[in-house]
Amino acid sequence: MSKSPVFEFLLLLLFIVIAFASNATVSTAIPQRFKEAPQFYNSPDCPVIVDGDESDGGQGSSILCSDQAVHVAMTLDTAYIRGSMAAILSVLQHSSCPQNIAFHFVASAASNASILRATISSSFPYLNFKVYSFDDASVSRLISTSIRSALDCPLNYARSYLASLLPLCVRRVVYLDSDLVLVDDIAKLAATPLGDDSVLAAPEHCNANFTAYFTPTFWSNPSLSLTFANRKPCYFNTGVMVIDLDRWRDGDYTTKIEEWMELQKRMRIYELGSLPPFLLVFAGNIVPVDHRWNQHGLGGDNFRGLCRDLHPGPVSLLHWSGKGKPWARLDANRPCPLDALWAPYDLLQTPFALDS
Repeated sequence: MSKSPVFEFLLLLLFIVIAFASNATVSTAIPQRFKEAPQFYNSPDCPVIVDGDESDGGQGSSILCSDQAVHVAMTLDTAYIRGSMAAILSVLQHSSCPQNIAFHFVASAASNASILRATISSSFPYLNFKVYSFDDASVSRLISTSIRSALDCPLNYARSYLASLLPLCVRRVVYLDSDLVLVDDIAKLAATPLGDDSVLAAPEHCNANFTAYFTPTFWSNPSLSLTFANRKPCYFNTGVMVIDLDRWRDGDYTTKIEEWMELQKRMRIYELGSLPPFLLVFAGNIVPVDHRWNQHGLGGDNFRGLCRDLHPGPVSLLHWSGKGKPWARLDANRPCPLDALWAPYDLLQTPFALDS
């Protein structure tokens, strides 16, 4: 009995689907498509940085090592790529010298870096950037489960390894999470004075209940709780930081953070992902930055992601830390009021978008 053309077509389609599925882990294609962003130009008083040849898929090899550039570090993955694209656009749009910004993207070694690189280049053809590979295995063995699974992603810990991932010529960097947008010139934040010996600067929140970030096991152990003796520790969010990488390298702070993570594997001293080790090493010893540079918590808490209002005062950076992300709430047609401030930076190419 001969097979019908319809049956043969369906059989062929089935083989194609099976072949695609078997290679899905290799290609790790990004399902979204993004629009090309406008090109942004320096104002006349910006310093001129002589550009070099393209390097590793990014542009501007000279600027990637220049002390005159503003260096920005971010992680890059398929799950948060939409947020990353919005963050990049916001940085460029509000910068007085956008051509003098060098982006350093850290991606998991298990990801398809060429696809991530092509996605960035497609929307930002003139961006000065490089993608660095982060070996998940280097930190996976140290990660303890936290209150939200997203916080346990190895890439979430990459901020602790920037000093070794980025070239030695990068001496200072602004680290940014992917769930934020700037509405001010990032050069102002990057120029934060770090004094004679401080390693990093970030907005501090001394009204927060600092003891809540560690377990009773930690506070009941005198040898541990004395960690903060002679310090006035305050909570700070690690999604926005200015870091002196030279001082970080000299002090071997990655090792100090890893030592606390190793202790956490033996005895539960905290619950919240990559934040507590930073607090243990740096809280009370950072340069405080105006709160306007991290209006955080707009994603709600780590459980329900409820809507929140802005903190009182001026705003230079909006940060959707917490469970709720603006793109997810907008797609679900359940946005919070402040998600409307993120939407103008969304470069997602919708199926129904018409070229004007």
